[in-house]
Amino acid sequence: MGNSPLRDYDRLIQITVLGKTFQVPENNTCLRAFQYLSPENISYGRFCWNQDCQQCRMTVTVASRPDVPAREVLACKVIVAEGMQITGMSEELRYCLMGSGLPPGPRPPYD
Repeated sequence: MGNSPLRDYDRLIQITVLGKTFQVPENNTCLRAFQYLSPENISYGRFCWNQDCQQCRMTVTVASRPDVPAREVLACKVIVAEGMQITGMSEELRYCLMGSGLPPGPRPPYD
């Protein structure tokens, strides 16, 4: 994989982000998968990559587990899973993913 920030993967898996389907590398955190989708914007986002900033919050369900309620998680800590459905996300994530085909959200203010 060379200098890629992604973990090694053998295949792409399907996830849904705010109703839009994407193919992302397996065995990676959601934030790295988002970086795969939008390399420039995620790289320059205000993310700490270690859960301190809380800028990568998202709400997740898994299609194969309809009995499990939606959970709020951090994209820097959760590994992508086949069928993952991301139904909500922080303003920072949404803004940084606007180049991937998602409707843009407003740029979040600095705190």
